[in-house]
Amino acid sequence: MKLRHIALIAAGLGIALFITLFSPFASSSPDGLERVAEDKGFSGVAESPPYQLISDYVFPWVGNEDLATILSGIVGVLIVAAVVLAIALLLARGGGTQRSTPREGSSS
Repeated sequence: MKLRHIALIAAGLGIALFITLFSPFASSSPDGLERVAEDKGFSGVAESPPYQLISDYVFPWVGNEDLATILSGIVGVLIVAAVVLAIALLLARGGGTQRSTPREGSSS
């Protein structure tokens, strides 16, 4: 991986982590999907997921709710970054085995 790519990845990750510091200031109003469910009257029909990694974006063992929200954002960013990086590395390794196809009009 080139140094330029590493710098771009680090900058993007740094910006995403910096933005998590502002997560406690996010609107407490429901997002688009929740709002539609409330407006149409089917919000009570939803079932809970079979598991929850970070329930309501808060770590329950952290006493300060703002700090718990920031920590859950940081963990979420790091999890997504790790998954995306792993997929990118797997695709980069597999990319060298592609066969070239002959161009139209060229003779073999």
